[in-house]
Amino acid sequence: MDPRLTPAEFIKSSEFIPVVDVRSPKEFAQGHIPGACNIPLFSDEERAMIGITYTRSGNRNAIMKGLEIVGPKLKEYVQEANKIAPGGELLLHCWRGGMRSEAMAWLFDFSGLKAHVLEGGYKSYRRFIHESFKSGPELKVLGGMTGSGKTEILKYLYDAGEQVIDLEGLANHKGSAFGGLGQESQPTSEQFENELANHWIALNPEKPVWIEDESLNIGKVILPDVLFKKMQEAVLVYVDVPFDIRVDRLMEEYGHFKGEELIPIIHHISRRMGGDVAKRAIVCVQNGHIKQAISIVLEYYDKTYQYSLSRSEERNVLKVSDLNFKDSRFNISLIRTL
Repeated sequence: MDPRLTPAEFIKSSEFIPVVDVRSPKEFAQGHIPGACNIPLFSDEERAMIGITYTRSGNRNAIMKGLEIVGPKLKEYVQEANKIAPGGELLLHCWRGGMRSEAMAWLFDFSGLKAHVLEGGYKSYRRFIHESFKSGPELKVLGGMTGSGKTEILKYLYDAGEQVIDLEGLANHKGSAFGGLGQESQPTSEQFENELANHWIALNPEKPVWIEDESLNIGKVILPDVLFKKMQEAVLVYVDVPFDIRVDRLMEEYGHFKGEELIPIIHHISRRMGGDVAKRAIVCVQNGHIKQAISIVLEYYDKTYQYSLSRSEERNVLKVSDLNFKDSRFNISLIRTL
């Protein structure tokens, strides 16, 4: 294997060779290649210090400051790399494939490890994944009003052999204002894109992929523009589920949360719901009538979704009705033919 790899080669190799990201912890936290381990050449503070030295005293003095910092830590870097890559081979990158990755690659090679460097660094990886969304399989978008069980239907489609990407699962958010309840903290938009691309690149381009209808934002993360545009142009398979069934499903999902968790969220969307409507929902929560509160909020979300659909008059919508929610198949055989 060549010691310098293109992003495509690097991603393919990461399936069986560990990845080491030598950028600072702050850079790594903002976004990293899925599965990568962080062995920072410099801490956040050290990186800032070298930047200041470069600005004030030039490149040579900045390099000397860097050597002064890393000298005592060389053994520690190698020990960490050996833990990560017991097979003696690793993939390595920094931001642009420059001095940080070259220095660490030299050190690891010198210590007996075989290091392969990402050509152009993390920056080139990010360009590559953005381009990847421009191609790929046909999209089939599953839509429906809040509480329609779309995520559950996607799971049944996956079990039936279909390709599926769970956007809400990757975003750690269920889409609505209440979607963060009970979820882990959301990734950054950058990391969400990285994880999404990891799934996208692995798809079979000859088979369609099912994906849930979403707005541009899922909680605080943002969908890649190219993919969102594709979703808007794809056929929308709309599951039409009765209001009372959706209320019951949402009651199962959110009915166990306490008033102090639900009320601030209703306050947050009160301007869009209308002040009087929001007050009614809040009073219901305060009195323990959670199901009634859910019904009030769901009426608001139904109007929002209907308005969104009405603005997409050119969108090709196929409606599926009479889903039997007591039948675990959810009419999957019918949905798969659409």
